[in-house]
Amino acid sequence: MKTARLFLCLAAFLGITLAENRADADEMVRFESAPVTLSAFRIRKAAEQGKILSQPPGTPLLGYLSRPPGDGPFPAVVIMHGCDGMRPSVKDLWPKRLVSWGYVVLVVDSFTTRNIMDTCRSSLPDRVFDAYGALNFLSKSSFVDIRRVALMGFSTGGTATLEATKIEGNEQLMEHKFKAAVAYYPACAASQGDATVPTLILSGDRDNWSPAEPCRKRLARIGDDAPPIEFNLYKGGVYHNFDAAEFAVGRRVLGHIEKYNPDAAAKSIRSVYAFLRTSLSR
Repeated sequence: MKTARLFLCLAAFLGITLAENRADADEMVRFESAPVTLSAFRIRKAAEQGKILSQPPGTPLLGYLSRPPGDGPFPAVVIMHGCDGMRPSVKDLWPKRLVSWGYVVLVVDSFTTRNIMDTCRSSLPDRVFDAYGALNFLSKSSFVDIRRVALMGFSTGGTATLEATKIEGNEQLMEHKFKAAVAYYPACAASQGDATVPTLILSGDRDNWSPAEPCRKRLARIGDDAPPIEFNLYKGGVYHNFDAAEFAVGRRVLGHIEKYNPDAAAKSIRSVYAFLRTSLSR
């Protein structure tokens, strides 16, 4: 009985309900990043030189698909991992949590098919197109309500999330659009301006990898009629990866501290739950 009570308390603390036990097992799926659309200018210039440009294909990608029981259609969340790749909290814990809340989840693996181990010490591929490739894949699923899909990213995945949903960005080239965005400890750009969808940004006050100040400056620049950007800054010594229980001991990477903070994690989970409930309502 003690073991059972301990499990229930832990599940409640981590924001997981027993409904996750009824969810289908994760399924590995294959799709492509959204292709980079050729501009009319490039097509015209090529024609003037007697050339015909073919549409470049997208990059083959892997993903992990999880879904609630039933036929749907359900709202969905596309998840983008950070520079260290598919860590357990991103690949396993967050999908289980989101499925228990009633969302289809597609975690995008941007590294395996590109033969990348991590990009914490090197440049990143343009993952905005990976996000929209995942959205295109979900649009073909009868159990997904493609009008209610959020993009959610962690660290560099959070940065890609903000890039994918900024005004005058590549979103305008895409057929399908996200309805909301959640970015955990992203590197904000103060000059990024308005978002195209309601956005939730979650950061720690001691995070020197993705400092909060550029996020504050961006918020000061958004227009009065723009979709809202909610910025939650968790104080009291909260570092990068504060939601990831696998970093309970904490570690230092390239001069930056990554450490789980149970209080900030729990608060952020409640914020994400409320934000998605509101933003992905019909």
